[in-house]
Amino acid sequence: MSAPGKNLRIDGDRLWESLMEMAKIGPGVAGGNNRQTLTDADAQGRKLFQSWCEAAGLSMGVDTMGNMFMTRPGTDPEALPVYVGSHLDTQPTGGKYDGVLGVLGGLELVRTLNDLNIKTRRPIVVTNWTNEEGTRFAPAMLASGVFAGVHQLDWAYAREDAEGKTVGDELKRIGWVGEEEVGARKMHAMFELHIEQGPILEAEHKDIGVVTHGQGLWWLQVTVTGKDSHTGSTPMPMRRNAGLGMARLTELVHEIAMSHQPRAVGAIGHCDVYPNSRNVIPGKVVFTVDFRSPDRDTLDGMKAEFERRAPAIAEELGLGLEIEAVGHFDPVTFDETCVKAVRGAAEKLGYSHMDIISGAGHDACWVNRVAPTAMIMCPCVDGLSHNEAEDISKEWATAGADVLLHAVLESAEIAE
Repeated sequence: MSAPGKNLRIDGDRLWESLMEMAKIGPGVAGGNNRQTLTDADAQGRKLFQSWCEAAGLSMGVDTMGNMFMTRPGTDPEALPVYVGSHLDTQPTGGKYDGVLGVLGGLELVRTLNDLNIKTRRPIVVTNWTNEEGTRFAPAMLASGVFAGVHQLDWAYAREDAEGKTVGDELKRIGWVGEEEVGARKMHAMFELHIEQGPILEAEHKDIGVVTHGQGLWWLQVTVTGKDSHTGSTPMPMRRNAGLGMARLTELVHEIAMSHQPRAVGAIGHCDVYPNSRNVIPGKVVFTVDFRSPDRDTLDGMKAEFERRAPAIAEELGLGLEIEAVGHFDPVTFDETCVKAVRGAAEKLGYSHMDIISGAGHDACWVNRVAPTAMIMCPCVDGLSHNEAEDISKEWATAGADVLLHAVLESAEIAE
């Protein structure tokens, strides 16, 4: 096997053009994207990706969770493939790059190998995972979770959105239920390129984040129940204000996270207030608590402390309280050999780099359970993500895809 030279680079202009073309599908209201999973926009984005992959000579496989696997054959038909990819779905007010960079960076890798007629011993598979975001159907990383054996297929199919539509029905409706058994594919390795979604790389003036670990996560759905009543005519001592309960519990989440610094975060995310009328005291509030840490004991400790202290707050205000765990994964340690390949690629190519812990969950976190996995991160402006103003530079995207190319080639092995 011959090692690729440091002059081997992807076509940054072509990658950028692909990113901008995909961003036209499911446009947001403020320059970003609203291409939520299993919507018509998602189906349209999948079709565009499929057409690009087939033009690059890739063959498509789709499993029963709608995961797309686009394969470039290797010279050894018995060799396990190297997988790359991420997700095409976005938040309701998402950016152009979260997830999409990893999918289209994988496609650009293949296009570059085609341009230079470079063959690999192992096949290379570019992947689009279904419902990574989890914003329409909780939990996040749903389909990769089924792939890794964390979730059962029937359970995943039964997940409902706010309108009561299910994953299974919506997959059928948009025409993306494949025939492959989820998780039947075996991998030699997987590499996921992603924007950092945090401010560290930009602040440290680094081109590349070599992701060594991923934070674990607990998502708790909290239901606070009080009594709807008139905001003007209900005396203050007689109120059972579910909104006040949420406010006190929000302070509790912040207090818990701050007491576990520096390796912990916590916040209230999604929130539904009922009846959500300006002159009615809320009778019910449903919201999510998001705790994260790269340390398992810290992560589980924050969850336990919230579950221990929250009932007293509700009782003091005369409120009912239910807490349900709706999302979880343990902290992740990525594969040492794959991480070394990423770090070596950055060094060879002359890109500044640093080891980093991923603050967000990614499909690679689940896939790491069943195959050697690593992640590559590039900076994003002000660390902003899950926002339509999310932004990266063409140079950052190019650097990340260059490192992806060389790490994958080390793993897939250039054929003699």
